[in-house]
Amino acid sequence: MANPNDPSLHSWIDIAPDSDFPIQNLPFGVFETELRGPRLGVAIGEYVLDLYAVSQFGFFQDLELGPRMPKIFRRRSLNQFIALGRPVWRAVRQRVSELLRHDNEALRSDEVMRECLLRQSEVRMLRPVKPHNYTDFYSSIEHATNVGTMFRDPANALLPNWRHIPIGYHGRASSIVVSGTDIRRPNGQRKAIDAAAPTFGPSQQLDFELEMAFVVGRSTHLGDTVPVQNAEDYIFGLVLFNDWSARDIQSWEYVPLGPFLGKSFGSSVSPWVVTLDALEPFRVAGPVQEPEPLLYLRQLDQHNFDINLEVAIQPEGGPETTVSRSNFGLMYWSMAQQLAHHASNGCNLEVGDLYASGTISGPTPDSLGSMLELAWRGTRPVPLADGSERKFLLDGDTVTMRGYCQRDGLRIGFGAVTGTVLPATQV
Repeated sequence: MANPNDPSLHSWIDIAPDSDFPIQNLPFGVFETELRGPRLGVAIGEYVLDLYAVSQFGFFQDLELGPRMPKIFRRRSLNQFIALGRPVWRAVRQRVSELLRHDNEALRSDEVMRECLLRQSEVRMLRPVKPHNYTDFYSSIEHATNVGTMFRDPANALLPNWRHIPIGYHGRASSIVVSGTDIRRPNGQRKAIDAAAPTFGPSQQLDFELEMAFVVGRSTHLGDTVPVQNAEDYIFGLVLFNDWSARDIQSWEYVPLGPFLGKSFGSSVSPWVVTLDALEPFRVAGPVQEPEPLLYLRQLDQHNFDINLEVAIQPEGGPETTVSRSNFGLMYWSMAQQLAHHASNGCNLEVGDLYASGTISGPTPDSLGSMLELAWRGTRPVPLADGSERKFLLDGDTVTMRGYCQRDGLRIGFGAVTGTVLPATQV
């Protein structure tokens, strides 16, 4: 049985060399068309493989996927499929890989291809999971240092606990939307530095945050913990994540309890979930952690992933400008440490929950993951290709984030997460 990650594999489907979705990737998502209800699918090149249609032709019959097949592939989220467990995810990905290989004729008849393969341009992608819970971490040392420098003491930018604990907060799951969904500028309280009192109105400091998020793939019972060495067994895969932020609302409200309305108005996720299995060839060591973490967070081996990230801003009617290039491998706290810490007090995990990384910033001026940092709190406007500048986002701006791994001729990508800023609602 061939390894689905084998870089020598190629498909009978014509796939461009720079495609995010070669046969070695095979990410999972949920789509619909006018004639088909919600269905689970796999991305391959410019196409979506309809897993329900594949199951109707009997290609999964020998996999022992349980009594709910094939209905499990006709759902509005991946949650029930994910809940079947890692052996099922791997079996389905393995079979899909076999069906798409260049020397397999099983799917290549006109009738089967017409039912099973659709162009991505002809489907509407849905939010891939239904998260009951959402946690946002704060795990980039560069980002935390930059924020501490701007808002506190540059000589002591990191708070005393930061190097000891993966900092996070519980966010709003109901306002997480799929890529392509417009984001309305939020109203809220904000207080200028020199003002005597706050005012209420549209945020004047709307920002993006370049993040990734992992999808919880295995539930636990209340009171259970997860050892850090086993934490990746509880992760299904990763998506791109834009944690939209209203900085002026956030800076007024966040003391003493942290983010609230400055964050909860919207977060965007990419539609395709790339499995940890597909990312296995791109493991890297994370930054050296000093001091050494407490024993329950002490990890062995490599738990970071070399994922190139970029952010682009496109003004309404204008060209796109790439404003940031960063890398997920820079994260100080790994996903395994984040999950182990999250569960360390007995908090129960639920399948489909999203845990975001926090803003992913790098050490160079072009690798900062938010406008707050790129424009340094509005003091260094960012030039765009149309001749305009940005301190923060304007109405009509479209923000697009992209991510991919690339090594030895193999590219594994995430597609994109995009959203356009709409004017605030009049209050």
